[in-house]
Amino acid sequence: MHHDDILQLDRHVPSTRRAASDQHHSPLLIVLTLLATLGVLLYASFLLNPNNRGDLVPWLVVVLAEGVLVVHTLLAMWTVLSGTKDPRTYAYWAARDSLLVRRGQEPASRWELSLRGSRPGVEVFVTVYGEPVETVRRTATAALAIHGEHRTWILDDGRSDEIRDLAEELGCLYLRRLSNTGAKAGNINHALSIAKGDFFCIFDADFVPHPEFIEHTLPFFTDDTVAFVQTPQTYGNLSNLISRGAGYMQTMFYRFVQPGRNHFNAAFCVGTNVMFRRSAVHEIGGICVDSKSEDVWTSLRLHERGWRSIYLAKSLAVGDAPETVEAYTKQQLRWATGGFEIWFRANPFSPRRRLTPDQRIMYGITSTHYLTGIVPGALLFVPPMEIFFDLRPVNLTVGVGQWLLMYAGFYLLQVALAFFSVGSFRWEVLMLAAVSYPIYLKALVNALVGREQQWHVTGSTTRTASPFNFMVPQVLTFVFLALTGAVGVWQNLVTGRFTLGTAWCVTNALVLGAFIVVALGESRRNRRAVRSARRSPPPTRTVGPPVPVAVPRPRHRPDRVARQVLDGGRA
Repeated sequence: MHHDDILQLDRHVPSTRRAASDQHHSPLLIVLTLLATLGVLLYASFLLNPNNRGDLVPWLVVVLAEGVLVVHTLLAMWTVLSGTKDPRTYAYWAARDSLLVRRGQEPASRWELSLRGSRPGVEVFVTVYGEPVETVRRTATAALAIHGEHRTWILDDGRSDEIRDLAEELGCLYLRRLSNTGAKAGNINHALSIAKGDFFCIFDADFVPHPEFIEHTLPFFTDDTVAFVQTPQTYGNLSNLISRGAGYMQTMFYRFVQPGRNHFNAAFCVGTNVMFRRSAVHEIGGICVDSKSEDVWTSLRLHERGWRSIYLAKSLAVGDAPETVEAYTKQQLRWATGGFEIWFRANPFSPRRRLTPDQRIMYGITSTHYLTGIVPGALLFVPPMEIFFDLRPVNLTVGVGQWLLMYAGFYLLQVALAFFSVGSFRWEVLMLAAVSYPIYLKALVNALVGREQQWHVTGSTTRTASPFNFMVPQVLTFVFLALTGAVGVWQNLVTGRFTLGTAWCVTNALVLGAFIVVALGESRRNRRAVRSARRSPPPTRTVGPPVPVAVPRPRHRPDRVARQVLDGGRA
């Protein structure tokens, strides 16, 4: 989907009187989930059966690594099966019916809002930190067009005069700070010191909102205990292997896992496409600035205070997935570091945490989720143990057919479940899942030693000369596995006996090799882009400290004045 088509997304909204809305839990999904759960249990029993145990070292590696996968998979299945209830109640539909009050010939973005007989103030924040001007333009234009009276702000932490001029042109309110303290969370907290609406929405600069975003989210706040309403991250730039893999990796989470977390009041904010109740955020001292995963930390603190969260599984904004190895690596490193920080600094199972048992489990899953990305790296080195040292995780009395049956029951049923959720087989997802272990291992170290993780913009135009700067461990592992696989093939030819270790090693080398081929293609495109840029130098971009500027009234919006607000004062 291209950005030009985004405002056409979901034009035909179902009537509020229709019984079912956006339900994804079909009988087939439930059956597949139950079968996958059974497959996981059978594989776990197979591994732990003393009669099947092979040599101690590879067996321990497999049991520990796949034990993490088994536990997380079982908990994910439980969560998925819990998410069959639509969060939209009768009170929601009643509030939505009376939410918008038409005002003559006024555009829909100026229609008065009415919630339980009062007129709520809604702020829409577009957070900006170095994204291209045209990217910000698309998002800000769509934000201005959201139905219902609201104020749209561009929160410019990049301190760009081009973005300031864009705000003037569009008629947005504009805000910049003298420093970047607190990163995105600090940017939002600064805006909250000036914008005083009862509710506020957050959109990253590359997420274009649907015109009906407020219509779908604000009615939930008739319940005074609701702190925020989160909607999915949907991607419209699935144009290459990296962006498709990164985008589809999130599909299962947003379509099935987050709805399940609603059941436990543990759905968490993901930083964009979300609406907050201002008073709830004020109660916890603002958006959390202690971590780059400010969204999850803020959710945790709100849940500790007894606030409710709502996840609405309806696509109401379309954004950009990372398109390069560099962008993907930095995004995943930041997310994973923030996840591990929760485990080390805010252990959900600590008695000091004021969470329900269900919430403890859900946040425990969140804080340890990226361990499932590290264990594939450990499993890569099990086949070389067989090839070089004749060490096997299962004993030789276990037939190849029996082992494959158990292994297929564990993995293939999950692949089938993912196939059903995404709509087709996505090998890009498997590739990225298999090669991302160095990212998550580094994130674990970052969290352990308290290393500060620099903020990175997904839509940034700054690129490294080569993606290989960010995948040295993967390249070294590929070389090792390719050579090991060659040794294994030679051994099989000499002995005339096929071994699973060799097949497993060659398969792993091919997966890593595919990732390297993708990186080679990206590197060639980068070089062409550099050559083209040298022939056509880009225009000068002015970035500097804020300077008071009188912002004139936009010619095409005579009823709206764009203002520039500088560090807490109004221009």
